[in-house]
Amino acid sequence: MSGDLRKHAVAVREKAYAPYSKFSVGAAIRAVSGAVFVGCNVENAAYPQGTCAEAGAIAAMVAAGETSIAEIYVVAGSARPVPPCGGCRQKLAEFVRGDVVVTMATVAGVEQHTTMTDLLPGAFDAAFLEG
Repeated sequence: MSGDLRKHAVAVREKAYAPYSKFSVGAAIRAVSGAVFVGCNVENAAYPQGTCAEAGAIAAMVAAGETSIAEIYVVAGSARPVPPCGGCRQKLAEFVRGDVVVTMATVAGVEQHTTMTDLLPGAFDAAFLEG
């Protein structure tokens, strides 16, 4: 099923706003319901104020009333697949089971598949917030 996610991630990557780094990223996530949500990175001159592609896709999913991710696909303009940054790994972990497949890809079609647990072992979760 990741073929359609690839199509969505590649298309939204073209809309990324990355005037400073020139590093465009697109992300597509499939919610458990089957709905697909996309996001692209949006940079800002004050770098920490930018938004990653994965965060944008998560925000779209939550805005649509979904809270559970079944599959993740991220594509970047790089020579080899790039994993989500640490912050996005934590954001994604909030909405997935550990065995959810994360596909990291290049525009040229090179893919690497892993799971959320392999990307973020020992994720921080809401259980730590309980007294």
